[in-house]
Amino acid sequence: MPRVKRGVTTHHRHKKMLAMVKGQREARRTLYRRAHEAMLHSLSYAYFHRRERKGDMRKLWVLRINAASRARGLKYGQFMNLLKRSGIGLNRKMLAEMAVREPEAFNSLVNTIKEKA
Repeated sequence: MPRVKRGVTTHHRHKKMLAMVKGQREARRTLYRRAHEAMLHSLSYAYFHRRERKGDMRKLWVLRINAASRARGLKYGQFMNLLKRSGIGLNRKMLAEMAVREPEAFNSLVNTIKEKA
C-alpha cells in the first residue's frame, strides 16, 4: 500500500478554525491550540448570550410599556391587569412598539381599557 500523507487535510482544518478567531489578539489567533480554546469559548459565549438576549428584550419592552403607561396615569402592573381583564390580547413586544412609535394609538388603548374597567 502506498503511504498516505495527511498534512493537507490537517492544514485545511487548521486554516478554517484560525479564520474563526480572526479578531483575537496575540497567540489566540496564530497558535492552533490557543486559537482552538479561544474559539470554543467564544462559541459557548455566543450560544449563551443568544438566549440571554431574549430576556434582555423582554426587560426593555416592560420598561417602555411602564414608562408610557405611567405617563397616562397607570402603573405597569395595573395596565397589564386591565389589559388582560378587558380581553385584549396584545403581547409585550407589540405594546412596546405601539408605545414608542404610535403614542396616539397607545393613548386610545389606555382610554379603552379604563372605560371597560
